[in-house]
Amino acid sequence: MVPLSFANHLFHAVAPAALYWPAQKALLVADLHLEKASFYARQGQMLPPYDSRATLDELAALIADTEAQKIFCLGDNYHDDEGEARLEGEAADLLKKLTQSTRWIWISGNHDRAVSGLWGGEVRTEWIGDGLALRHEATADTKLPEISGHFHPKLRVPVRGRHVSRRCFVKGEKHLIMPAFGALTGGLTANHPAIEQAVLGPAEAIIALKEKLVRFNLGFAPLARQSPSESVQKVQLTLPLARANN
Repeated sequence: MVPLSFANHLFHAVAPAALYWPAQKALLVADLHLEKASFYARQGQMLPPYDSRATLDELAALIADTEAQKIFCLGDNYHDDEGEARLEGEAADLLKKLTQSTRWIWISGNHDRAVSGLWGGEVRTEWIGDGLALRHEATADTKLPEISGHFHPKLRVPVRGRHVSRRCFVKGEKHLIMPAFGALTGGLTANHPAIEQAVLGPAEAIIALKEKLVRFNLGFAPLARQSPSESVQKVQLTLPLARANN
């Protein structure tokens, strides 16, 4: 586990796209997008139908490793509103076991507004506690510091002479945007204008490695200092020197 602080709370990055919150004994993930492959199969695009099991197997392993007692899933838990009922048998059985052994909180997202907790767990539009708000999509004018998902932030970084795409957190003063946890999820570059407008201020991208966090300054400025054209131009990220932080 690698410590990651936000809004005077201590978290631990326990995977490239998951946080453990010791004070709540809780695991936080976002954007599982379960049954994405079956959704595309209905449209005629055949993908290996194992994404839900792969995602839930990884999540189950993290729950066992952290001994988390509470699970927060921050929206877009299923890829579409019918995905919950469509969840294939082995994945559904595993999910039922997980929701029965923990307090499981589904936060609805824009892909799964109709999520009902069919396989267990409770459903909310947001969760507020300990001075934090957990939501699916960042609220630019939020009154409380918030943790959210939705944007699937990623970063292209040089590794051994080539560029690879890594999932990352985006952290601002009052916003912590989580990467997507699901096995079949794409993403936006971390300095995309949509993320900049959601954060409304300076921010950094954080890549969680096994033993350290690697941080990149995104160069966001307060909205009042930008013209609309300036905000839209920052799509290609120029990477500054990274700094590692334990």
